[in-house]
Amino acid sequence: MRQSVKFLRDGELVELDNVDPNETLLDYLRLRERSCGTKEGCGEGDCGACSVAIGSLKDGKLEYQAVNSCIQLLGMMDGKEVITVDDLSKNSQAKGSQELHPVQDAMLRHHGSQCGFCTPGIVMSLFTLYHAETKADRNTINDQLAGNLCRCTGYRPIIDAALESCTGKAEDRFSQDAQTRTSKLNDLDDKEDLFIGNEAKFFAAPASTEALASLYEKHPDAVIVAGATDVGLWITKQLRDLPKVIHIGRVTELQKIDHSNDEIIIGAGVTYADAKEILATIDPDVAEIIRRIGSTQVRASGTIGGNIANGSPIGDSPPLLIALNAKLSLQKGVHSREMDLEDFFIDYGKQDRKAGEFVSKIRVPKLAKNEIFRSYKISKRFDQDISALLAAFRLTIDNGKVTQARIAYGGMAGIPKRAEHTEKVLVGIDLNASQTWEKAAKALEQDFTPLSDMRASAGYRIEVAKGLLIKALHEVSNEKADQQGNQTRVIGVREAV
Repeated sequence: MRQSVKFLRDGELVELDNVDPNETLLDYLRLRERSCGTKEGCGEGDCGACSVAIGSLKDGKLEYQAVNSCIQLLGMMDGKEVITVDDLSKNSQAKGSQELHPVQDAMLRHHGSQCGFCTPGIVMSLFTLYHAETKADRNTINDQLAGNLCRCTGYRPIIDAALESCTGKAEDRFSQDAQTRTSKLNDLDDKEDLFIGNEAKFFAAPASTEALASLYEKHPDAVIVAGATDVGLWITKQLRDLPKVIHIGRVTELQKIDHSNDEIIIGAGVTYADAKEILATIDPDVAEIIRRIGSTQVRASGTIGGNIANGSPIGDSPPLLIALNAKLSLQKGVHSREMDLEDFFIDYGKQDRKAGEFVSKIRVPKLAKNEIFRSYKISKRFDQDISALLAAFRLTIDNGKVTQARIAYGGMAGIPKRAEHTEKVLVGIDLNASQTWEKAAKALEQDFTPLSDMRASAGYRIEVAKGLLIKALHEVSNEKADQQGNQTRVIGVREAV
């Protein structure tokens, strides 16, 4: 068992044995390293001022992803590389001068910065896009910058800089010595369990499912952390002291995705970024909902398993997965069990999870040929906002009639919940007889009594829920025309910046 965190800072090894379980990466950079180019803004992963690039190996290749350092725990950096805005420029041969990174140079020439507070985070988000080695178009750049707030410059010059610099081939010093950095990251992957602290207070990162199960069974009061996109706010906003933290990011088995002709099996530690491509094969709406979960930084860290385990009634993935009839696997010690995902949520803040038991994987069935899926997210902002409600529909169609229905909503109750009365009313409905759809929509009033809160009123929620059901039926009824090319299915429409 190793008792120190090891990571690379711009290619150089850092080893720390004095890591508090609540210490964030941002605090380490600014307070310990005094690398103050990275700014502290909102402290909750929304504004992107603290964005840094994290390098890790994916199938043996070095990849950089932008994350919010304000809610990333320092211990989570074990085995990774951290790049900040302080690292990008390099000394040139001219005495006392600096050679800017291509992204920095483009931002400067296109006047992409005014007050400059947001600029370091924007530069780091574009740095990771630069290293994605893809010809970035405007929509790609808009998505990349959705988690970076800039109040004074305006995004046009920033996007112009991105269009110029993110041309598809990385030619900076980081790409030139990628092989050396890859080798160093391989050396850090020692497969050892990490434990810093004592029995009363510790940060731990087990390297196997067995080690995780044993440690959590021994310390059921510990907090399990995957991407820290939720737990990080407990520390920065709720000012909670978490004496025992267990990070699952080094458990290889929980980072796997397996799939067959019938289902997709997702480990609890798989991030949204890594799961998006395979889940998109189920239906384009699934990919679109994932694209609108948080930001690039959030999706690079946040996990589907974590979004389920935290039990939020407004989590975006549970309604999707419930409508798809997903199964949840949990493990405690050497014992495991499986349940329908919908049965995991009992009441607000209460889940069917025993002390010392953790979510291990999610099994998601693929659609049959006669099944159609639709899902919609409603929020005040299009990008990076918590849902007011989210609706997901899976309908089985035979000869123009609904023979089976699974409908799930988030934000309509204290838990993600199926609309069982509405499902029964839908069965037998003729999709060509739109006058019958209102009866199904009316049945939603029997399934839900939503609350009013800061995101939406109860009246708004129930009316929108009805409207989304009607919208889904309209789209499904035109599916035949769509296949004939007479109608185009539009996904994720928004005005380009």
